Amino acid sequence: MTVIRGATTIKEDTPEEIRAAVKELLGEIIDRNTIKKDEVMSIVLSSTSDIHSYYPAKAARETGFESCALFSAQEPDIVGGLALCIRVMIFVEKNISVRHVYLHGAQNLRKDITKVYSVAIDGPAGSGKSTIARILAKDRKILYLDTGAMYRACALKALQSNVDAADEAAVCDLLKTIELTVRHENGEQHTVLDGKDVSEEIRRPEVSMAASTISTHAYVRMKMVEKQQEIASKTSCVLDGRDIGTVVLPNADFKFFLTARPEVRARRRYDELKAKGYEVDLAALEKELALRDQQDSTRDVSPLKRAPDAVLVDTSDMTVDEVVAHIRSKIQEKI
Repeated sequence: MTVIRGATTIKEDTPEEIRAAVKELLGEIIDRNTIKKDEVMSIVLSSTSDIHSYYPAKAARETGFESCALFSAQEPDIVGGLALCIRVMIFVEKNISVRHVYLHGAQNLRKDITKVYSVAIDGPAGSGKSTIARILAKDRKILYLDTGAMYRACALKALQSNVDAADEAAVCDLLKTIELTVRHENGEQHTVLDGKDVSEEIRRPEVSMAASTISTHAYVRMKMVEKQQEIASKTSCVLDGRDIGTVVLPNADFKFFLTARPEVRARRRYDELKAKGYEVDLAALEKELALRDQQDSTRDVSPLKRAPDAVLVDTSDMTVDEVVAHIRSKIQEKI
């Protein structure tokens, strides 16, 4: 069984307004969720106490929902609550991917699904930010934009071209010919470099180190940030990196800074690379992460740091599910 929620508001308490509002709301729910009226088992409606001229359930019946059970109730007075509001829950027997619908003044009840918004997740390597960002984006049914993959692709291009990642002038010249696109398929981001999908190749350890170096160049960051801001302005998304909340999206609706103890982060990265078949040394990886931390936090351009309004989350002793649940609750608190 699937439950679809929705809400709308009316301008004044009249039968005409209520009929029109219920018809529009139920019609939008049906259309956006691609369901048929005869697939609806029951509809539960409620209205604020300032609505009494007409039963929303009766308006629903008039809209053509004749075969399902209908129930309508009046909500108690709530100080500061939304006025002239009609809410609905639709029960459908089959399991579907849900799109809840909030219209007109009711959009303020769920800004997370009615407005374009962004979630910024920053933190050092191995803190779990990429894993959490992916899960959170899937959980909220919004885009996950892997910003680090864009820098890694630039680093891979430099390695392939025998260009020193520390040579800013050479890197800038190289980027003038780079063809870098981001493609999303089945909820996954695919990084395409010069026409080739390099999503796995850019995860190699040497590419990671080169990406940390190449991302210190002002021109590189400017071009990547422009692309990221363009994407975030058009669609709700989750972005993770080291300067998302401070530079890329300083006005992000939700900001988090994930961290973990150094030895925990090194072990996570070790397990990740081993699972992918790479031969790595844990001690060497700990030194590499320490170097990356120092480099990322002290660079002149967009250093790694926590935004003043970012929620700090230490993931050292938390499971992935616990981290996601914590972030989800913090987002809900702010909505």
